[in-house]
Amino acid sequence: MMNQRKVYLISGGVTKFAKAHPDMDFRLMVKKAFDYAMKEVPSLEAKRIDSSRISYFSDHFTRQLKAASMVQDYLGLNPKDSRRIEWGGATGGQAIQAGWEAIASGRNDVCLVAGFETMSRVETWKGNEFIALASDTNFDYPVGGFYTGYYALMVQRHIYEFLRRGKFANVKDERKAQRMAEQEAMRIMALVSVKNHKNALHNPYAQYPMDISQKDVEKGEMISYPLVRPDICTMSDGAAVLVLAAGDVAFEYTDKPVLIKGVGCGTDTMRLADRPHGKVPIFKWEKESDYGNLDYPGVHSFRAGRAAALEAYKNAGIKDPKKELDFVELHDAYASSEIQTYEDLGLCKYGEGYDFVEQGHPFLKDIDYGIKLPHKGTMPVNPSGGLIACGHPVGATGIMQGVFALWQLQGRIKKHFGDEALQIKGARRGLIHSHAGTGSSVTATVLEAV
Repeated sequence: MMNQRKVYLISGGVTKFAKAHPDMDFRLMVKKAFDYAMKEVPSLEAKRIDSSRISYFSDHFTRQLKAASMVQDYLGLNPKDSRRIEWGGATGGQAIQAGWEAIASGRNDVCLVAGFETMSRVETWKGNEFIALASDTNFDYPVGGFYTGYYALMVQRHIYEFLRRGKFANVKDERKAQRMAEQEAMRIMALVSVKNHKNALHNPYAQYPMDISQKDVEKGEMISYPLVRPDICTMSDGAAVLVLAAGDVAFEYTDKPVLIKGVGCGTDTMRLADRPHGKVPIFKWEKESDYGNLDYPGVHSFRAGRAAALEAYKNAGIKDPKKELDFVELHDAYASSEIQTYEDLGLCKYGEGYDFVEQGHPFLKDIDYGIKLPHKGTMPVNPSGGLIACGHPVGATGIMQGVFALWQLQGRIKKHFGDEALQIKGARRGLIHSHAGTGSSVTATVLEAV
């Protein structure tokens, strides 16, 4: 990376993500997460915090404009610098990178990154309408676009591109072949749902921990074909907080800071129909010939995710994430998008995401999922349970990933969860990934234990 100061995560806190927290408004939720984080660094006084980056997705949910200013006041941080960050589903991830920039630039020594959402304040149908406004309101939204529909459309194309034209290429009947490919994909997406819900059984902050089987998922209520209810994250109330500090002061407050090793960001069009076709931006370990016949990205893959990963890996000096990352916390708003994102991040090649799941790579070694997994645990993904099981209070979600990654890299999962089942032994490096819209903006951040 360019010449700049090192930036560390030194502490974090998170509220339980829940369908509703009727006893707390957004300020109190953030305060609870903030207080938890501050207890972890008792020598840090609030007056040493130079600025804040406060993230939330929608003014509609809070029914309060400038809600970040109210959080700043409630935390007692006035008259310090503060910014509100909003970037759809990637709001939390972008807030972390904004905090990193504030310190790396030399402007701040300590920066608070806080995020929240209070989505229970509206009916579910109205919440879905608000979220759908994060699509192109001139084109997609007026014809009935909503997010589960968008992701169903995108995974249908992914299935066609990589299963229908791959595993089922020799089936001559087009309709039969596509149906077979869809059934195969649904079976494998169910494995992702099982993984994340079962991981969350050991996460006290998760909204939907479930001891669920593959058959249970496959029998789930169909929401938007081929996505069933257990494949989909839900609206939530919750807050999360991270404290960032410069390298020359971080060790004053903790003996186990976690370095922000590399950051990356990518973007794409809001309107799905505007997604172009071109060459796949390849990682160093890939060849252009690997994707010679692939129309990319279309709507089957997330070009913004690939761009974010390319930048983050370059800045972190990562040559092969499969060998150099110990875990990934990624934005799995849908089981389908988790599989698509494996490929975007280079955890496997494009077209290999379904096999990556079936082989067991993204599962945890020491959790019993009730499934035969020949290569279990080589690259754990969403050990926390991800969005599918933790919930998705949008402005808090990316920060929540950062908090759990911090605790994972500090080796302190048992301390914070009361259970060490999710602790990846000897974890030294992880990646957190935030994703917005239908892949219109994505952040990737590499974290490293020191």
